[in-house]
Amino acid sequence: MDKLVFIIAFGATFFFSSCTKDDDGFGNHTSNSANKIMPLGASRVEGNSPNFESYRYELWKLLIVERWDFDYIGTQEDPNKDQGIFDLNFDLDHEGWSGYTSGEILENLPNWLSEAGSPDIVLFSSPGGNDALQGLSYTDALTNVNGIIDELQRVNPEVTIIIEQLAPARSDAMTPALTNYFNQMQQDVLDIAVQQTTGSSSVITVDMATGFTDSLFADPVHYNQAGAEFVANRYYAVLKDILK
Repeated sequence: MDKLVFIIAFGATFFFSSCTKDDDGFGNHTSNSANKIMPLGASRVEGNSPNFESYRYELWKLLIVERWDFDYIGTQEDPNKDQGIFDLNFDLDHEGWSGYTSGEILENLPNWLSEAGSPDIVLFSSPGGNDALQGLSYTDALTNVNGIIDELQRVNPEVTIIIEQLAPARSDAMTPALTNYFNQMQQDVLDIAVQQTTGSSSVITVDMATGFTDSLFADPVHYNQAGAEFVANRYYAVLKDILK
């Protein structure tokens, strides 16, 4: 029998910890899943549908269809509570904060982790993206990105961190200064992944830049539906090899 048909036929009987954390299915910031996944970042994580989309729902659907045991965690909750597939409610939890710079994420991360719990996997979106858009110091952003990884590893020495080589802004928004910042961060993220990987904690890069075209934008910096699907597929290509 085709896998998708099989899941449609029997999906309601499967247990997915991503959708059964409490009676209403919308999460209570606790989890016993073997794969606690924290989507971490700013507005590209949070989304603002229908104005622009987050990748989280598209990735959730990919993981559900392939029957992975997983749970999104975070202190934020998506307002789109009516979404879902196979009679399962969309897992609303995330740690996306619109407009937050790397410094603000670093400052607040200990409290978020204390409330949401320790993730097994972190999806680190667009590192330094808002710093670049706000014209903040590149050196400070790089220090903060390393500090965020340090904090995640302090809380869970075995955490796996998937860090983006971030997608660019739309071509008409890529000023020379923003382009230089973007290009430098692409290279430095590769170096960070090598330097911050330990014997028990892996830092893995995922390339969101290559192939990301203007057709994937809802506005100068955020994803439309096709962009959200692009990013979700890139994350899934990495996740399928590391999920337990």
